This record gives sequence, structure tokens and C-alpha cells, in this order.
Amino acid sequence: MPSRFLARLGVAQPLVLAPMSGASTPALVAAVSNAGGLGSHGVGYLAPQAILDEAAKIRALTDRPFALNLFVLPDEFEEDEEAIAFARATLDALMEREGLAVRTSRPERWAPRFSEQFAALCEARPAAASFTFNLLTAAQVRELKQRDIAVIGSATTLDEVRAWAALDVDAISLQSAEAGGHRGSFLHRPEEGMIGLFALLRLAARAVTQPLIAGGGIMDGRGMLAAEVLGADVAQLGTAFLACPESAAAQAWKGDLSRAQDSSITTIRSFSGRAARGLRNTYVEAMAAVESRLPGYPVMNALTAPLRRAAAAAGRGDLISEWSGQGVGMLRAMPAAALVASLLEEYGQARQGLS
Repeated sequence: MPSRFLARLGVAQPLVLAPMSGASTPALVAAVSNAGGLGSHGVGYLAPQAILDEAAKIRALTDRPFALNLFVLPDEFEEDEEAIAFARATLDALMEREGLAVRTSRPERWAPRFSEQFAALCEARPAAASFTFNLLTAAQVRELKQRDIAVIGSATTLDEVRAWAALDVDAISLQSAEAGGHRGSFLHRPEEGMIGLFALLRLAARAVTQPLIAGGGIMDGRGMLAAEVLGADVAQLGTAFLACPESAAAQAWKGDLSRAQDSSITTIRSFSGRAARGLRNTYVEAMAAVESRLPGYPVMNALTAPLRRAAAAAGRGDLISEWSGQGVGMLRAMPAAALVASLLEEYGQARQGLS
């Protein structure tokens, strides 16, 4: 049965690519959309003009619907100078110890202004837009709908699901405990939002009428169908696509993912200042004892940027943020279009078996 949410957008296949900021690319998004799913691009790190440029690149590669994703943040950020100084000294010492010839610097801005990013997204007019880290205002939801942009809110708990439903969004994306990348929690501390997909799906399906997009630990067609059986309108996959050649994940990151075990995944704050799920590596272990003294997001994210770039260039996956979901052991390295075809074949076979 087709997804009622995706059918509205003109998307035929029951699959959504998770919007992985820093790992998704126009080529990956277009490949998934061209294969029949809904490609999503994470543009939360980008300046407004770059958002417009990325949307244009996607449109040059596909005429199919796609989505863009933003982090909902304040335009200005509080600065804890003591924490910033501590983080810079700690990071500089780590880079020197690990042989990286780069040091931290203080950027002109810690992150782009959300209000300007939002304006750029409205101008880009994707078929859908998803938002995480906080709620939009009612006026922002209305503006998106007036531009015929479907609105997706991200939630990690039932309270957050209800908060997005009260804004009359078009769909709600559930980020379960099994999901990789930054935690989208905004009404609860991240550790309180670590709810498994099966429980979160059933609770949300009983509480709201909006279509539910299920994300977290889904790596194959059987998992996609299982999510639907439990109340999801459609499944969203992110980690499954990290090893694709179209992914922007560093080669060292892809290599580490191929060797990772289910027990390798942990919750990490030291890369960005915000809780995220990824591989436990050299950097994570080195920073674990001082994590509580580091500044929050996006300040820490900006401070670690030079280290992450230098480490990726040096093939040091153990020093970069290797985001990953819990299902990493089922990762398959293949072109995105071939992976979509395999997922849909598995999904169809699982449906036949169920019937």
C-alpha cells in the first residue's frame, strides 16, 4: 500500500532517505529520488546561498520531488568564554599529540542564522522540508504551506510528537534510540528521549493522526515493512546509505563503519556540544573525561571543524565524527540506486511473505 504522505508529493516508493547533514550530497539525494523514493538533503550547516546552490544542483540531477532539512536554532548564541578557552586548549593539545598540523580558531559566526536559512529554504521550494532540534512557529508552518512545501517535524518522545501535531504539520519523523547522528530532542534531555522504535511508533500511532515517518535501525526491506506494520506511514533510512559512493562520508569513516559492531555505537557530545549517536573512536575516548566542561552546540561544532577536516584529509577516521545508527552491522556498500532497488525487492518479498 502506498504511503499517504509520499503519494501527496508524487513519490511512488515507500522509502525516505534520512537528511544526513555532512554526509548527504545532491548526487545521493537525486539517486534516491530518481529510484522512486524521497531523497532528503541535510543543509543545517550551510549558509543561505549555499542552500540555494545545493537545491539547484539537485534539480539539475532529478526532476523528482526531494526534501531539505534544517536545524531549528536561535539566530544568536550564548558564549561561555571559560568553556570556549578550555575546549580550544584541549583540542589544540589533542591535535598536537595526534600529529595534525592544525589548530582551533574563533570563527566570525558559530553557525548561520536560522532565520536566513529558513528564508533560503522557502525560496528553494523543495517538495518537503523537515526540521529538528526544536519547533517551528505557527507562522513559519503557514509560510511553508503557502509555498506548497510539505512540513515534517522531528520527534524523539511522545510529548514532542504531540507538540508537532498541534502545529498541524504534514508528517512527523520519529527518531528512535537506534538512530544515528544528532539527537533531535527538544522537550527532554537527550537521555530521556532514547525510546526504541517499536515503542515510540505504537505510542505515536495511538496519539496523533499525522502520517509517521519511522527512523532508527532500519537497514533492509524487512525492517521497512516491520515499521509499517507497527504504524508507520513510511520508513526512513540513513546509515544504510552512508557507504554508498554518492555519500560524502570520508573514506576512513566508511571503512570504520564496515568493521563496526552493534556495541560500537555510543552517545557523543564532545564533537558538536550536542548529543549524537556514532562510533566510539580515539577522539571520543580521549574527550570522554572532559565532555561536561565543553561548550554546547553550535560552538563546539565550530571549534572541532578544523580537526575534523584535517583528520579526514589524513585518513584518520578515528578522529572524526563517525555518526552511525544501531544497525550498522547490516551496512551494504553499493551505489544508491542499486541499494534502493535491493531494499524495494526485499520489501516486496517481505510483504508477500506476510500476506
